[in-house]
Amino acid sequence: MDPVLCSVDPRGVATVTFNRPEVNNAYNEALIQGLLSGLDSLEKDKGLRAVVLRGNGKHFQAGADLKWIRGVAPKSKEENEKASRDTGTAVRRLNGLAVPTVALVQGGCFGGGTGIIAACDVVIAADNALFSIAETRWGLMAGIILPQLADAIGARQVRRYALTGERFDAQEARRIGLVHEVVPLAELPAAGERIVDQLLQNAPEANAITKARALEFAFGRVSDGVFEDLVVEHAAKRRSDEATEGLASFVEKRPARWYRKA
Repeated sequence: MDPVLCSVDPRGVATVTFNRPEVNNAYNEALIQGLLSGLDSLEKDKGLRAVVLRGNGKHFQAGADLKWIRGVAPKSKEENEKASRDTGTAVRRLNGLAVPTVALVQGGCFGGGTGIIAACDVVIAADNALFSIAETRWGLMAGIILPQLADAIGARQVRRYALTGERFDAQEARRIGLVHEVVPLAELPAAGERIVDQLLQNAPEANAITKARALEFAFGRVSDGVFEDLVVEHAAKRRSDEATEGLASFVEKRPARWYRKA
């Protein structure tokens, strides 16, 4: 029951699978460490040609495990910054991986899940996929994935969806650029394989150089200093009074105290 499964086929195509279907693949420390370990091994594989990301079960990735978040928040500043740094590092490394990456999205893709797919080169969504960037609903903030989201959908759409927290469907995700293609759920694996086959027809070094050059012009290519600022801010928000109230409202299934209905 490893939280992240990683395998590489004879073509050099890796499949990285989020494997916490009992909680909709929500990420916790174990999943983040599993993803980092998987990236460690993949980056050492000289024959690697492409990486496919998927989620076991009905949902691709439901963002942070809020029970885990509630457990981390009361801990020290250093422990909270480590949690944010590890999470941000996983997305940052995925974003800069030298080989092409393909995400196959079904069901829910929320919060950090949107950052993960924004860090991928190609994203195909099933027609049942749903998305949201809802951290502020719980008194948190999505700072460590905002650079990748700005690359994928632009600052204008980030300002809408990261501030409203509203859910949107696969067709809207395609319209704003978060996903490239929408297919029926049953056709998702075949659509992924079609993209992988296109990638394998291209020269690996040429693809790596092309991706690296594209990233030079990207919002997601932040400096180490900016990344550290994002980590500190992200961790501090988790420890705030707003986050305490927001997470309590989630557990108690009630509106947060800041909500004033007309």
